Amino acid sequence: MTDWKAFEVESKDHVATVTLTGPGKGNAMGPDFWRELPLIFGELDADPEVRAVVLAGSGKHFSYGLDLPAMAPVFGPLLGGALAGPRTDFLKQVRSMQDSVTAVAACTKPVIAAVQGWCIGGGLDLIAAADIRLASADAKFSLREAKVAIVADIGSLHRLPGIIGEGHLRELAYTAKDIDAARAEKIGLVNDVFEDQDAVLAAAHAMAREIADNPPLVVQGIKDVLEQPKVGKVADGLRYVSAWNSAFLPSEDLTEAIQAVFEKRAPRFQGK
Repeated sequence: MTDWKAFEVESKDHVATVTLTGPGKGNAMGPDFWRELPLIFGELDADPEVRAVVLAGSGKHFSYGLDLPAMAPVFGPLLGGALAGPRTDFLKQVRSMQDSVTAVAACTKPVIAAVQGWCIGGGLDLIAAADIRLASADAKFSLREAKVAIVADIGSLHRLPGIIGEGHLRELAYTAKDIDAARAEKIGLVNDVFEDQDAVLAAAHAMAREIADNPPLVVQGIKDVLEQPKVGKVADGLRYVSAWNSAFLPSEDLTEAIQAVFEKRAPRFQGK
């Protein structure tokens, strides 16, 4: 067993459980998360004993999303008039982070996300890459990037149209609003809502076992066929948004957004 820093991984009866463990508050996604995620899903993909995966978060929340303090070195060089060098480095970093989440979608074994509490920004990118999403009644979702002067670039804008439709996605992306589990179920973001964290985890494992009881190569074939029409379109979209953000993300509004987060105040955006 690998000693992961941002995850716990267990496997039993053909079902693997991947649990976010931090170390950031609310399982925020720092460098260890981005480095370990594709390694874990690469191993699960190659393991013939694994037939389905449950993706969960430890504690009260699934994930607060990007760990801004831990990832500050990624954004810092963009502030204050970045030229080609820092922008190129940022492009490479974004594409590496995109690849990390794409490893979940590319895993040949079905992935079921069990969400409790907050699922914000990068957390939503992550569950959008899963095959199926379930939630506890206290779950809350937010495509939060617009509030911090960022165009979401890790996959939500490209994977969610096929899950919730263009209208609902545009509402969530433009407003950066929060929605509760009931609304998430209504728009198709999650399949079902359960009473609490224990109940949603139990439901996810029950579904994973049901999947694992079927012929594994047939299940993997179904996933391959379902994914085929989307793979190229998502890949093209991810490349485009990474280039767009590398060109246009540096702004006074981004600086203001980051300062507001650290100063725990409302940002004052000027469109500059």
